[in-house]
Amino acid sequence: MIKTFELVADVTPTRTDSHGVMAKANVSRHVKQNDSTTFEQLFCSSDLSDEIYVQLTFISALNAILSIAAFLGNTLILVALRKESSLHPPSKVLLRNLATTDLLVGLISEPLYVTLLVTVLQEHWNICRYLMDPVFVTSTILCGVSLFTVTAISVDRLLALLLGLKYRQVVTLTRTNVVVITCWVVSIVSSSMRLYSDPIITSRYSNIVVPLCLVTSIFCYTKIFFTLRHHQSEIQDHVQQPNQTNQLNITRYRKAVVTALWLQFTLVACYLPQVIPVTLIIHSEPSSSVALAWSYTFTLVFLNSSLNPILYSWKIEEVRQAVKDTIRQVLCY
Repeated sequence: MIKTFELVADVTPTRTDSHGVMAKANVSRHVKQNDSTTFEQLFCSSDLSDEIYVQLTFISALNAILSIAAFLGNTLILVALRKESSLHPPSKVLLRNLATTDLLVGLISEPLYVTLLVTVLQEHWNICRYLMDPVFVTSTILCGVSLFTVTAISVDRLLALLLGLKYRQVVTLTRTNVVVITCWVVSIVSSSMRLYSDPIITSRYSNIVVPLCLVTSIFCYTKIFFTLRHHQSEIQDHVQQPNQTNQLNITRYRKAVVTALWLQFTLVACYLPQVIPVTLIIHSEPSSSVALAWSYTFTLVFLNSSLNPILYSWKIEEVRQAVKDTIRQVLCY
């Protein structure tokens, strides 16, 4: 960039005739093209192709709808979890934390993202550049907390199986709250690094933490699967019929594991496509097609916050009943 400005100083004439004006205009365009080397500068500039604006209009409208759905859906879930008393308190804290992050996505991150897209459509480039950091930081914080929470749920399900009667003594409400607070602190600190350091550092941090969380969840569910399978084979080998209480506990536990698995699969399905445009942004020259791919996959990440309330209501019978009762009360009012 320094060399570019030195070249400008050498070739720009000092007179104000028509040839000088043309030379200055050409130089200013050349400098503008050199400035537009990062993704943020490309996204908040007129260098985007005309075709992308139609797509961005659709994406902004879709995110506005998803924002409302995430806010209302997760509000219902939080009310339902508050009424529900049959769930183990630590497990309820984890579900409540996940619903809270999803609610904040609909309340903060998605409205900021819609505003960012509107500034691009309206060609308010300065406002667009100012909004980039809040959009990235808030979404990274909330998505990070969601990832940590889903991983903690998988660990919680494994401990419930391995510890047996000691589970309630080990996994207490206080320890679960400490885990939740730690998730928030780590996400906030790591996401804020973007404002004070090279974004590549934040990207490398994500490349370490995200696979670590996924590997942890895969290990937990694999261990659960083989443990339950071993338990079932022992019952069949000894031709023993488990008592009714144990059978009900195993059935209830399986349902809880299935719910956790659905949350895990949905999160991975919504988050994983984002890796492709992010990789292209880091390792290749930004382009309109990459910007469009990033916009769609970013919307897919936010879609997860609207899908989770549906999963709660579908897979957790107690929550589904509490949601129905809440809706009836609202309609009666």
